Amino acid sequence: MAQGMRRERRPGAGRPLALTSVVDERGAPARTRGTGMSGAIECRYYGRDFTADALALLRALIATEPQPNRAALSREFCRRIGWIKPDGDLKDMMARVTMRAMHRDGVIALPPPRGRRNPPRPIIFGPDTEAPLFPAPTTLDEVRTLEMRPVIRETREGKLWNEVVARYHDLGYKTLVGARMRYAVHDRNGWPLAMLGVSTAAWKRAPRDRFIGWTPEKREKNLPLVVDNPRFLILPWIEIPNLGSHILAIVRRRLPKDWSERYNITPMLIKTFVETPRYTGAVYRHQAGGYGSGPPRDADATTATSVTTNPARTSGSGPSEEIGSAPSTAKSRPHGSGMRATVPTRG
Repeated sequence: MAQGMRRERRPGAGRPLALTSVVDERGAPARTRGTGMSGAIECRYYGRDFTADALALLRALIATEPQPNRAALSREFCRRIGWIKPDGDLKDMMARVTMRAMHRDGVIALPPPRGRRNPPRPIIFGPDTEAPLFPAPTTLDEVRTLEMRPVIRETREGKLWNEVVARYHDLGYKTLVGARMRYAVHDRNGWPLAMLGVSTAAWKRAPRDRFIGWTPEKREKNLPLVVDNPRFLILPWIEIPNLGSHILAIVRRRLPKDWSERYNITPMLIKTFVETPRYTGAVYRHQAGGYGSGPPRDADATTATSVTTNPARTSGSGPSEEIGSAPSTAKSRPHGSGMRATVPTRG
């Protein structure tokens, strides 16, 4: 088990409680707490409880002959315990992350990885990533109505998204984590203007959780209603006032429907980080019902503002009541952190 695990005693109780291992952040060591008299819950990782029976099943699957590889093991474990996404697919990637954490803490002993992981292929910038030879548009009227194209892997649009983000975004290209949606924004003539990506929200971010008003229990229940916006890039030769906030307004209207169709759940909040003072985050503040600030956990910390915006408002009991959102009067202020969105300083 994880280093530092110990048995706890409930005040006045005469016997030690069962151990519980808890991991709230990827890469963090587990901590322990009592589970009550039944001891049914043996450990908890990334917000999910695992019973003794579930761990016994996992250990039995590991001991199967011939021994399965880690990918097959994660899929079979998900099938056996019903660990699925809202859209019905297996949560095998999250299972794999969890099993590696369990292996690190000594809860289970995974089979060794098989084969060598091939390095990612370098992204070669094609001619479509070059600035056009004709003058770029300078007003919204020249480019409207915008076309938001969903980006699909292994397509021309997907290749262009990867190349443009790799070449021009300050953080470069990385595969978005978990559930994701990518959009390529084109003008009315089909020329690309911007690239934007949305992905699964991080499990725990203290500034975000304070801003929303989440307890650990509320976060566990409502985290699927929050998504991150880790990439937003307006092409460097495009300088159109108000284009960024115009694009985000379209995303706010469109994303809930697209995300719901793909993942069977409707997001209520979008969260991002903006490097300051290099960028002001004005495009987000123009669209946010409220915004908060705080430092993410990146090692390459600079200065940033965390911005939260509501993409799906409803009448009656609104999303803020459903997930515990803070009021829109919250003030933004810079803190040390890494950038998560590249946007023009003009809004």
